[in-house]
Amino acid sequence: MKIEGIKGCFDKTRGMFYFARMCSKIRLQAEGKLPESYHEFLGTGFDGRTCRYLSMSYEEVKAQVLAGRSDDEVLEWCFTNGRRLTDEEVLIYNSFMSKRGWHDDESDEFIPAMIKEYGFADDGRVRTDFDLIEMDEGRWYPHMWRDAWK
Repeated sequence: MKIEGIKGCFDKTRGMFYFARMCSKIRLQAEGKLPESYHEFLGTGFDGRTCRYLSMSYEEVKAQVLAGRSDDEVLEWCFTNGRRLTDEEVLIYNSFMSKRGWHDDESDEFIPAMIKEYGFADDGRVRTDFDLIEMDEGRWYPHMWRDAWK
């Protein structure tokens, strides 16, 4: 489903995947523009993992976003008030997030079930949660992950 203003999983903030997406979802919900189907996962799933990795609560991050700060400013606030990530920790985070669903506990059941639910062809293109999200929102293209890592 295309959503005006939502950022993709591979959009980076200071080198981190997904953080910009989480911030954009917070803004869209506050504006009443985030589809209802997204609401139950706010602060959980990848949002929750991202916040926990930064040693922050989702509510703290949400407050900073809603205070009008940019993604970059919110992440710097997290680094100051939670924990500052090294380049290696960003690499570990990006690697985990971008590969979730590929060769892990979601591979055999969750990913195939979501492919079916979304009505995508089960042709091997969708391997990860990021693939599912990007395809569903109309941004996916073959090997987009390669461009994201450049």
